[in-house]
Amino acid sequence: MAEFLLEPKADTPFTRALTVAVTGGTGFIGRAVIRRLLQERVHVRALVRKPSPSTCFEAPGLSWIRGELNCEESLRRLVDGASAVIHCAGSVRGACEADFIPANVSGVEKIVKVAGESVDCSRFLHLSSLAARSPELSDYASSKRRGEEVLRSAARDLSWTILRPPAVYGPGDREMLPLLQWIRRGMIFVPGGGAARFSLIFIADLTDAVLTWLTSGAGGGGCFELHDGKTGGYCWEDVREIASDLYRRPIRRIDIPRRALEAAAHLNSAAARVAGYRPMLTPGKVRELCHADWVCDNASFSCVTQWRPKYELREGLLRTLG
Repeated sequence: MAEFLLEPKADTPFTRALTVAVTGGTGFIGRAVIRRLLQERVHVRALVRKPSPSTCFEAPGLSWIRGELNCEESLRRLVDGASAVIHCAGSVRGACEADFIPANVSGVEKIVKVAGESVDCSRFLHLSSLAARSPELSDYASSKRRGEEVLRSAARDLSWTILRPPAVYGPGDREMLPLLQWIRRGMIFVPGGGAARFSLIFIADLTDAVLTWLTSGAGGGGCFELHDGKTGGYCWEDVREIASDLYRRPIRRIDIPRRALEAAAHLNSAAARVAGYRPMLTPGKVRELCHADWVCDNASFSCVTQWRPKYELREGLLRTLG
């Protein structure tokens, strides 16, 4: 399989810079990670399944490597010459366990194996999910936990780190954008009674955490939660009040009963099996949405790396929607 390369010129500073391999580079988080690394003169090699102008942006210091997570040959080309791997790839949509395993479990196993065999690569960062903390809730959460366990068992001499961010939002996000746009219009939809507390993180804080991990060299063998600095997280009323103050208008709260969510999720899952698409709203996702505690504690990561978040929700909303 040929490489789709956007190589820097031989005389640019990137030829002397640190080289990092990134998976999931066409997704929301992976794309933002790449841009943040390039800002710091890090040379990036990014995996892409089907290169096109809409998925692969050009930038000095960025090389796109055509391939897939299930192809070790592609992964070797990706990792070749890289001193670290940042694994952002993963599946968030699926109707059953089998939809998540290839990317969230098998994909981790393959990239860790290749990185461990590389003579150049010594560090591995796995961007997991806070959902891995509660694997009993859904097939997605279970697959993220299994991916972490694969990393721990297969890392060999790699210095590995796991980051578990909560819900990530910011410019370029598609998953949370509809919810945020409705809030901007004056309505907030609250699932399952609204008793949950949850942490959030703005995309710029997450990419800064990744960069801090890379440049500090700290955090080896650790699994760390991240959040935006709001101790104790948010409740839905907090979000409503923050948005109301920011946009200087009343924000109407619309509660969606759990039973209604579950009914919609079952219908959506059944339709997905017939039509062959991967759904986002499933019974497992409803259990995640209605889970009472998604509050993070980022003290451990801040202690070992000196990373500090900068953007709480008000500033994050302003930078996302204006």
